[in-house]
Amino acid sequence: MTSIIPIKTSRKEFSFDLYNDFIESTKDIKLETGDIIVISSKYVANSEGRLIDVSKTKPSSDAIELSKKYQLDSKFAEIILRESDSIIGGVTGFVLTTADHILAPNAGIDKSNVKKGKVVLYPDLPYKTAENLRKKIFLNLGAHVGVILVDSRLMPGRAGTVGVAIAASGIEPIQDIRGQKDLDGNPLKVTVKATADNLATMANHKMGEGAEATPIAIIKNSMTVMTSRKIFAEEMAISTDMCVYMRGLAN
Repeated sequence: MTSIIPIKTSRKEFSFDLYNDFIESTKDIKLETGDIIVISSKYVANSEGRLIDVSKTKPSSDAIELSKKYQLDSKFAEIILRESDSIIGGVTGFVLTTADHILAPNAGIDKSNVKKGKVVLYPDLPYKTAENLRKKIFLNLGAHVGVILVDSRLMPGRAGTVGVAIAASGIEPIQDIRGQKDLDGNPLKVTVKATADNLATMANHKMGEGAEATPIAIIKNSMTVMTSRKIFAEEMAISTDMCVYMRGLAN
């Protein structure tokens, strides 16, 4: 039976060694081959020192224009411009962007669980971080595990947030079941299971997003397909012209 073990950690004010902190936080848990380690992307970013003092940011002319359009602080708008790959649109207080192949309001920049006046960004190289952590665990503990870096996201037309995998390593992140038969024998034409995102949501439910201080969860017995190959961001994303939401809004 699948089980999820939430892991509490002490709050960190400065950058720290992610692997060492993980080992210390999970010292009472036996890691086994097949386990999936899910870690908050913001916790990873914190370990990298990816926090910015907004007051020390100098806004560009583009940032000032963006801030006026969507009623944002111009310094915050500058950080959004730096961290986003593209800007799609927005509403008051939010800019809809793409960042690291993910559709994310405000480029995934977060003001929660950081000191007032600061923001935390996405990790610098999330896939590399996930891969390095997975390899260190295997080399030191001998366990073939999967690693997912998770953030929360909004779903179109739905209240509340769910989890999204911003990076993964050690697991097959999607399962293409097109061509398989449904209960009535009809071939599935479009179904691709977002395995990494599904696992991210499961863990995110246990981890919480407020004052829980639970940035890590371990999923056991998930029956996930494991792999040792390198995972790329493009595998877990589709282009905007393939996205039914983006195409629908454009029309």
